[in-house]
Amino acid sequence: MAHLPQIKIPATYMRGGTSKGVFFRLQDLPAAAQSPGAARDALLLRVIGSPDPYGKQTDGMGGATSSTSKTVILSKSSRPDHDVDYLFGQISIDRAFVDWSGNCGNLSAAVGPFAIAAGLVDPGRIPQDGMATVRIWQANIGKTIIAHVPMTQGAVQETGDFELDGVTFPAAEVPLEFIAPAAEEEGAGGAMFPTGQLVDALQVPGIGTLKATLINAGIPTIFINAEDVGYTGTELQDAINGDAKALARFETIRAHGALRMGLIEHLDEIAQRQHTPKIAFVSKPAPYVSSSGKPIAAEEIDLLVRALSMGKLHHAMMGTAAVAIATAAAIPGTLVNLAAGGGERNAVCFGHPSGTLRVGAQARQQGDDWVVDKALMSRSARVLMEGWVRVPGDVL
Repeated sequence: MAHLPQIKIPATYMRGGTSKGVFFRLQDLPAAAQSPGAARDALLLRVIGSPDPYGKQTDGMGGATSSTSKTVILSKSSRPDHDVDYLFGQISIDRAFVDWSGNCGNLSAAVGPFAIAAGLVDPGRIPQDGMATVRIWQANIGKTIIAHVPMTQGAVQETGDFELDGVTFPAAEVPLEFIAPAAEEEGAGGAMFPTGQLVDALQVPGIGTLKATLINAGIPTIFINAEDVGYTGTELQDAINGDAKALARFETIRAHGALRMGLIEHLDEIAQRQHTPKIAFVSKPAPYVSSSGKPIAAEEIDLLVRALSMGKLHHAMMGTAAVAIATAAAIPGTLVNLAAGGGERNAVCFGHPSGTLRVGAQARQQGDDWVVDKALMSRSARVLMEGWVRVPGDVL
């Protein structure tokens, strides 16, 4: 039997925020993978090293966590007032599945730097020194992101003194604006609160009735109170991820929340939506020690948030969930807002397992509805490796 040689594809391995992923220009992908479909999914799965029954992704670029099992495809945008189209694929670790249903807010910070370096942004729009404004079309959810990328002597500046809890080393700050972040998920009708309520009574068989804020902003997210599920909000990863029963309970709550939000029509469909919706639990400020050993005082934060991604408690905070937190915090009466003390606010600093993060949002009431014009946060990004990835030729 003849075995095809490996093919090599230009790619860049980047960190964005607290995530890592393999970045491609659309034009560099093999022809069969330049369009959505089975060939593209098969290629990306093989690049990352999935499905892996060992859960390690040893034979690929993935890092065996939801934060490091990611791919990005970028192309010049044909849309007016946009520079680049950004498509994100969340790769399942143990299943042959690519979830295209949502964005990655952390990797959004790396899109602008990559787009500039890859020649996807008009050179006339890039200053020699100062801030380059990169207008990004987030193709998964149909939203605009504005990235402000620092430039030094005509090149993207990656080094700096901006510190981000959950990332070991400092780097250059990349401020992000998520414009009109209320997601337009299929079945949700474009509503920020798909049920029309700021707080719902979510009935979950075997668990009970939970207060929940179901919001589409940044990414569909289900917020519940920590105390309602037996937690304090100060938990670190091991307290949740080492408890199979707890993970199963959260997945059950997530499935019923997705059904209530109109994201799925039947509970068993949740298996095809591993990336969305997210589920998070919130509580009032309390002191704790972060995963790095850094003490966090209650006075430093407005609230505590812990979020799960791809079935596990996240080591820090997903960028898209941070947008949801910022949005919900800005709207009086949501569980997030109430955990932060209630009232009107345009920014919060929340505690997560790795430390703290400050986020902001501009919210206004329009009739009986709430509108958020933009959400704001800063991340950092850095190229880790560039060149080619190789995959066996029979993958396509």
